[in-house]
Amino acid sequence: MMRLFLKISAEDCSKTVKQLLKGKLHISERLLKKLKQSGGILLNSVPVHVNVKVSEGDILEALIEFDEQNEDIIPEKMDLDIIYEDDCIIAVNKPPGMVVHPSASHFTGTVANGLMYYLLSKGKRTLIRPVSRLDRDTSGVIVFALNPYIQNALVYQMRKNTYRKEYLGIVHGTFPSSHGTIDLPIERLPGSIMLRRVSDDGAPSVTHYEVIEQFTDCAFLKFRLVTGRTHQIRVHCQAAGHPLLGDTLYTLPEYENRHTGLINRQALHSALVSFSHPISGSPVTLSAPLPDDMLHALEILRK
Repeated sequence: MMRLFLKISAEDCSKTVKQLLKGKLHISERLLKKLKQSGGILLNSVPVHVNVKVSEGDILEALIEFDEQNEDIIPEKMDLDIIYEDDCIIAVNKPPGMVVHPSASHFTGTVANGLMYYLLSKGKRTLIRPVSRLDRDTSGVIVFALNPYIQNALVYQMRKNTYRKEYLGIVHGTFPSSHGTIDLPIERLPGSIMLRRVSDDGAPSVTHYEVIEQFTDCAFLKFRLVTGRTHQIRVHCQAAGHPLLGDTLYTLPEYENRHTGLINRQALHSALVSFSHPISGSPVTLSAPLPDDMLHALEILRK
């Protein structure tokens, strides 16, 4: 169970419990509804209605204790590479080729199936909440929230651009400068559920990049996402004329037959995630080393 505390200051006197839960503790409307149903809102250790006004020195508590279970996810025992875990967050180093969440075409064998088994084995019944997503063939760090408050808090950090995401990728072409920014709006490709494209009608999308190593006709880059659109790095690389090696969805005609045997997926890896812990406020930095297939590709390019 998670307990959130707030001691009422003079400036917050006469505000309602609801105003403080939403304004100070950043409780979402959806979570607020669950707290009311569970009786998890206390003022000075006594259950209270959200319209009650508070006084200076009062202690407001939110008890986040929900027994949740998603029956659509089949628990599966698997060898997950868990790189961080506490009562709020669990993070996994996802291998390439593994889907994050079940779908009609991938009902089992996903990270969510493995996490469900792992959490149930520890007596935890919760929904599987990825804070962000990774494509099936993108490897690396992916973070999951263990309750709705933590999920909302991390999403809030993303919106404020304080949740940092760095990726490593190998792309086609050469770069005249050591760093740059791709600032191009992205939208869903009309008629497609999955594909995206650059369009003036799209959502603002910004990707910073740094050239780590330049080869004859390829480059090893570090990307930092400012926004988090679906397929953002892949779409931006294509639009900039530097598609990722192995990316069959977002390539360019001049690169379709180059380095085809070098890697069997898009050469993209979620290398680092950093954020403030939603409860302690302490900085959390999570990283995952490059997988073998990208290391192998870099070795060949260096020869």
